[in-house]
Amino acid sequence: MTETILSIARNAILTERDGLTALADALDSRFAHAIEKLEKATAAGGRIIVTGMGKSGHVARKIAATLASTSSPAQFVHPGEASHGDLGMITEKDVVIAMSNSGEAPELADIIAYTRRFGIPLIAITAKPGSTLAQHSDIVLALPDVKEASPSIHTPTTSTTITMALGDALAVTLLERRGLTPEQYRVFHPGGKLGQRLKKVSDLMDRIENLPIVTTATTMDKTLLVMTEKNVGCVIVEDDKGNVAGIITDGDLKRHMSPTLLAEKAGDVMTTNPRSITPDALAAEAVDMMLKTFKTPITSLLVMEDGRLAGLIRIQACLQAGVI
Repeated sequence: MTETILSIARNAILTERDGLTALADALDSRFAHAIEKLEKATAAGGRIIVTGMGKSGHVARKIAATLASTSSPAQFVHPGEASHGDLGMITEKDVVIAMSNSGEAPELADIIAYTRRFGIPLIAITAKPGSTLAQHSDIVLALPDVKEASPSIHTPTTSTTITMALGDALAVTLLERRGLTPEQYRVFHPGGKLGQRLKKVSDLMDRIENLPIVTTATTMDKTLLVMTEKNVGCVIVEDDKGNVAGIITDGDLKRHMSPTLLAEKAGDVMTTNPRSITPDALAAEAVDMMLKTFKTPITSLLVMEDGRLAGLIRIQACLQAGVI
């Protein structure tokens, strides 16, 4: 019984895999032409309008979301709603991607006619290059003839998988050609685990006005009071010119513990050349430095900008923000 169930599932997955292979092999210059159209429209302030009905509509929504999240302005327009006023969402600056496996979805008729009337580029994604949709499109991205995953009832499975993969290929190609950096990508993903991993040090650091700072001449009894008041696990030591001279951590206190500690000066107890990072670095880089770069993990890094103290980033703040 179990083997029969697993055999059916594996056959479905392998059938869809074969469909994806066929899709990759079928890509040609029309795909490149479509990319050029999409780039031209978005560079001129237009958007990518994605539409489809039924299963194709669900795929179209996902593709529009993927495009938008990878810096290509995109919007899903439901073809039924388009016929009742939403055609006004589509402007002459835009380009439309219409999806229909058969290419004969009647609900697409008004969108097709609208694009033809106003000269809006129309890209068709369909398995039927001779269909009505294909015949009235500027570019046809033809899907290969594939077997659906269900051998008895041909419900859309492989066909929707390859359509979604083709949409992903469009989005990724546009993304790579734009050269989007992780920092720029973060703008579209401020939430979630990925967004947290892409937070900058400046987003999480304690600002300079909240830091415990003493001079090298400050006695340790006063230094400990400052350290306790600010409660960030360390105290920063500056020289008489206001430059960072060192840092005192719990580890430094333990190493210098003696009956005369309170009478000593901060400059005699501090660790010189404290580790630092810049405010525009990713917080994830700070975490790696604190946990992996040194023989013994540390819990905080100074944040330095143009040679001056800008803040302090702590491992605790990174943990709370979900960076790790």
